[in-house]
Amino acid sequence: MLACHYIYPFLLLSFSFGHHALYSSIPSCPSPSQWPSLTQRACLSSWGCSVSGARCRSGATMRFLSTRQDLDFQLSRVQISSILRANEQAVSIPEFDGRGLSAVRKFESNQLAANTPNEDRRSAATCLQTKGMLFGVFDGHGGWACAQAVSERLLYYVAVAMMSQRGLEELEHCMEQSRPVPPILQWYKNHGDYNYRESASLYVEHLRVFWQELLDSEEHGDGMSPPDALYYAFKRLDTDISLEAQVPHSSDLIRSTAIQVAFAGSTACVAHVGTEGIHVANAGDCRAVLGVQEEDGSWSALPLSQDHNAQNEAELGRLRAQHPPSERDTVITDNRLLGILMPLRSFGDVRFKWSLELQQSVLESLESGIELDFLNLYQYTPPNYLSPPYLDVAPQLTYHSLRPQDRFLILGSDGLWDEMSSEEAVRLVGEHLSGIHLQAPVSPTERQLNLGQMQELLWKRRALAMPTLDPNAATHLIRHALGTGQYGELCQEKLASMLALPEDLARMYRDDITATVVYLNSDLVRQHRFNN
Repeated sequence: MLACHYIYPFLLLSFSFGHHALYSSIPSCPSPSQWPSLTQRACLSSWGCSVSGARCRSGATMRFLSTRQDLDFQLSRVQISSILRANEQAVSIPEFDGRGLSAVRKFESNQLAANTPNEDRRSAATCLQTKGMLFGVFDGHGGWACAQAVSERLLYYVAVAMMSQRGLEELEHCMEQSRPVPPILQWYKNHGDYNYRESASLYVEHLRVFWQELLDSEEHGDGMSPPDALYYAFKRLDTDISLEAQVPHSSDLIRSTAIQVAFAGSTACVAHVGTEGIHVANAGDCRAVLGVQEEDGSWSALPLSQDHNAQNEAELGRLRAQHPPSERDTVITDNRLLGILMPLRSFGDVRFKWSLELQQSVLESLESGIELDFLNLYQYTPPNYLSPPYLDVAPQLTYHSLRPQDRFLILGSDGLWDEMSSEEAVRLVGEHLSGIHLQAPVSPTERQLNLGQMQELLWKRRALAMPTLDPNAATHLIRHALGTGQYGELCQEKLASMLALPEDLARMYRDDITATVVYLNSDLVRQHRFNN
C-alpha cells in the first residue's frame, strides 16, 4: 500500500512540500482504498468524470489541488509506451575489459516519477581501481536533494575504501602535483541524470579527506573487503553530509544545497557484484532480490535485503533498545518513527539525528534573505523528541556466493514493491528473459471447480501467457506494477488512468518507481567453480 514517507505534526494545516501535497489533519497519506477507485470514477463518465474532492476514512473532506476538473484518462498504447520508456537505460558489459572477466552481462534500468520532480535516483558504475561493479537505488523523501547527493557520491566512497594503500598514494600524489587523477569509476549515466555541479569541488574535497584518513591508517594495506567498504562508506558519507550543513561555505548556493541535503533524507540499497558473489548494503526500504532458475525451469526469489520499517520486528526491537524504556510506546507510533518517518534507516534526515539546539542554530545561520520554505525546510519539532539520535544510516549487509542458477538481480525502490511482491517481480523478469511462461498442470481440486470458477482460472492462466511488450525488463516490471488487473492480465484502462493523472494527484495513488535488473554471467560462475 502506498504511503508517504513523511507525516508532519501540524494540525489542520496543509502545505506543499517536495512538490506534493501533505495533509496533516489525517493520520496518514491517503491510500487508493481511502479514495474513490479509479475504476469507479472512470465508470461515472467514460474516463472523463469530474473530481473535486473525496472523503477519507477519518471523515475529513479533502480537496484535490488539480486545476483540471475533468480528467481525461484516454491514452493510446503508443502514448503509454512513450511515457513508460522515457527513462529507460540498457547497457551491455564486455565479458573481458582488460582487467578481468565480468560477472555482469548487462543491466537494464528505468524510472517513472510520481513526484515532481522525481525523488528516486539510481547509479551504476564499474570499479576501475579494484574489481566488480556497483549498483545503487536511492529513494528520497522530503524532496530529492539527499537522494541526488548520495547517488553521486556513495559509489565513490565505496570504491575508494576498497583501493589499496598504493592506489590511494597515487591519487594523493596526483592531487598534490595538480595532475589528472586516475579515474576511480566508469559511470553509466542516463541522458536524464543530473549532477550537483556547483557542489562538485566540495564533494571532491571531502572525498580526498576520506582517502587521506585511510592513508593515515596503518591497517589499510590492500584495501577494505567489499562488505567493510560498503559499511564504512555509508557511515562516512552520512557524517560528511551532516558536517557540510554545519560549516561555512564559499557561496550561499553551496551552503543552501548542503542544508537541503542534510534536512531531506534518502534510503539506499547498493550491491557490489563480483565474480565470486554479491554483497548488498541496505538502509531503508529499497530492496534487492535475486532471481534463481530452478532445475525444472521455474523461478524463485531469494531476498538479499530486508526492509527497515515498522513491519520488521527485529528492526523495531533494535530501535527501541536504543532508547529509555519510558519511550517504548512513542519511538514508533502509527508505524512511523516518532509518528512521522516510515523508513527506520536513512541518509540525511538530521531532524531525527541532531539535537534541537543544533538544528535551530543551523537554520538561524542561514542568510536572512533565504526563506526556509524556498529550501523546502519547515521548522517543527518531532513529538517526543527526548533522546536523539533516533535514526542511523548503518546498512544491513548481506552476502551471496554466486551459483550457476543465479540469473539476475533486481534492485528496486519501495514504489515498485508497493505494487508487487518479490516473487512476482522475479517471475516477470525470468519469463521475460527466457520467453517461456510455465503453467502448472490443472490440479485435481481445480477440476472440481464450477463453470464460473473455471472461467476465472482460465483468465488467470491466459494472463500469464501474454506476450511481452517491452524489450527492457525494468520497463516490463513498471508496466505490470501499474497495469496489472484482477486476474494478472495487463489492463490498458488501468495503466492509462495511472499514467494520465495530473502531477498533483499522481502521488496520491502511486510512488516514484525505480527498477534496475542486473543480468549475471552464469557461464563465468560455472567456469569459476570448475576451476576451483
